[in-house]
Amino acid sequence: MKKVLLLIVPLLLLASCKDSEAESNVRHNWPERNVQWFAEVYDAACAEIETAKAQYGNDWEEHCDWRVYKTLLKSQDVQGPPTDYIVCKINERGDGDWSPAYTDSVRLYYRGWIMDDNYPASKDNMTVFSQTYYGDFNPATAAPVAMAASALVEGFTTAIQYMVKGDDWSVYIPSELAYGEKASDAIPAYSTLLFRIRVERVHKSGTGMPGWR
Repeated sequence: MKKVLLLIVPLLLLASCKDSEAESNVRHNWPERNVQWFAEVYDAACAEIETAKAQYGNDWEEHCDWRVYKTLLKSQDVQGPPTDYIVCKINERGDGDWSPAYTDSVRLYYRGWIMDDNYPASKDNMTVFSQTYYGDFNPATAAPVAMAASALVEGFTTAIQYMVKGDDWSVYIPSELAYGEKASDAIPAYSTLLFRIRVERVHKSGTGMPGWR
């Protein structure tokens, strides 16, 4: 019996070491890899926008689904580094007439991802850290969450202040406009975030929010 135990203990220690090593590999160069991911998305979006502007002039927004917005909590008159910006890809354009202000509230669906141990990041090697629906999105069964625009991370708040009812966007947020150097539940520090956001309703501040359905 003692021999068996002596054999089992080293095996358990070896498994524990392997688990720790795997976790270490997943987070290896985590800040740098997240910076690189966002920088690549930012550069690609800017290139698409510049191409559309060169071809369509003032009508470029009708022909380009990419947007780059500076955080609304900083001056819009100064360029600032890329990490002052979010990158948005329009998946579907809504039919709303106005965007929510910082003091307004919204009902929306979302799913949020961080990259996993693979790079480059893509939907095939991403980890979902939060969501309001499961599986494929189905508006008949999914229920939007109600939230104040001001209650979200800076990048998310900036995004929805440009969206209207019916908009469906993919939003890339650098860690500087998310949780920065602090971890938050399943989100490690220095994480770039990717959200798929669908705005269902927008409610003006002070008007109250009616029940869903």
